[in-house]
Amino acid sequence: QAHPVESGGGSVQSGGSLRLSCAHSGYPFPPYCMGWFRQAPGKEREGVATIDSEGNINYADSMMGRFTISKDSTSTNLYLQMNGLKQQDTAVYYCAIATCCSGSFCYSPTAPDDFNYWGQGTQVTVSS
Repeated sequence: QAHPVESGGGSVQSGGSLRLSCAHSGYPFPPYCMGWFRQAPGKEREGVATIDSEGNINYADSMMGRFTISKDSTSTNLYLQMNGLKQQDTAVYYCAIATCCSGSFCYSPTAPDDFNYWGQGTQVTVSS
């Protein structure tokens, strides 16, 4: 299974919380980078948060302080804890994996185009 599978989306009221999960197994083999992205209706896909192969984390400015990305020690499960949700957070949230290492060289991707494997997405809806 090369494509990750997201779960945990749903509907919450403004100010509420949700925890998204992403399960991945099989190809690609580690090391790789993982990330969460989202796409709202009529808008381009945007980055939410990413973790590179060394565990360095990058957040989009609007999510910093509200969202927390984490992964388990085997890098087969990725999580996104979302607190203080706002209506503008309504979107389909995607988990993605990037083959970000070649030999001893690794980089830290953050843009959607840098990621190779995508899940089907999970809907998050925040109401007032």
